[in-house]
Amino acid sequence: MKKNIGDSEILQKKVPQNPKYQHVRTRLDTGNSMTKYLERIEEMNRNYRYKKDELFKRIKVTTFAQLVLQVASVSEESEMSEEELLRLEDSSSVMTDKEVVTERPNSITSPHNEPRSPIQFIDSDESAESVHSSRSTLQSVISGVGELDLGNDLDKSKESSSMSKLLDKPYEDCPFLLLDVRDRDCYDQCHIIGAKNYPTAMLARTMNPFTSEILQFRNAHGKIIILYDEDERVAIQTATTMCERGFENLFMLSGGLKVIAQKFPKGLTTGTFPSTCLSHQVQTKSAQKRATPREPVVPAENKWRFSTEDLEMIKNYLENMLMSTGTTSRLSQLSSGRMDSRNSQVPSSASSARSQSSTISHSKPWK
Repeated sequence: MKKNIGDSEILQKKVPQNPKYQHVRTRLDTGNSMTKYLERIEEMNRNYRYKKDELFKRIKVTTFAQLVLQVASVSEESEMSEEELLRLEDSSSVMTDKEVVTERPNSITSPHNEPRSPIQFIDSDESAESVHSSRSTLQSVISGVGELDLGNDLDKSKESSSMSKLLDKPYEDCPFLLLDVRDRDCYDQCHIIGAKNYPTAMLARTMNPFTSEILQFRNAHGKIIILYDEDERVAIQTATTMCERGFENLFMLSGGLKVIAQKFPKGLTTGTFPSTCLSHQVQTKSAQKRATPREPVVPAENKWRFSTEDLEMIKNYLENMLMSTGTTSRLSQLSSGRMDSRNSQVPSSASSARSQSSTISHSKPWK
């Protein structure tokens, strides 16, 4: 008996892995694979708690982010149209006041008797605004200040105050009602912007377990109710109980704050995420030594609207996720297209051979 050269079980040996580089991912995306499928299942088991025969519906975090962007854009357009209407009404009222002043029978047109008014009458192409401009005096010019118009500072302060007032008010005609079913302390620490606190203990009440806003959104046309918590432990029970009590337009945010902390670290929430929502990665000893100290706990703000910075962050995170999913889908489409082209080449070659044989047979004269 001749012995085989080498080890027969060399292909069954596992490649040694270094724990220092376990968190490093490859940049080369080869499409769908078994490892990616197993990673996706592991992620679902870690972040989600799917059960059979769920009475409620689910909504993804990415879908909720897209809904937030749509609601913000629609409300901004409606508010802009209302502001334009108010400006048109103000300009028309100013023009009527000007006509009344010029049409007085005993009015004197001398420049000394002109009425002093803070209103600046501008052409019809521009908007008429009342600006109380404080110009510099001769003493300020001599001292080097020059001619300074403080109206711009007043406008900036008015804009900032108007923006703060808008953030304190919820969106008008919002199609969804967002409910945080955790305790009040957890809600004050961190919550999604625009969410209202509704603890699960409220369902144990015998009289009036639901607020007036919940009753307004209950099974209303074009309205939905969204529940969330940290990791779906409490939200599943609350959603099941509310569905059993007749709520048909109820949705639960899949993953809760735990998935939001992974996909949207900034923009959707206010405050500091709980420690249970932060992903704990395997770190080496050197990485633990160089680890930065944890950020201080910041309480949540009383915000009911998303600012422009928050919306920009949400858009950036969504674009990054769509780009990553788009590359994988393109690669899968390319691989499937290559397989289809290979399969289509085989019957085409066979048909071409058949056509050539038929032409040859027809070209021969009949015997």
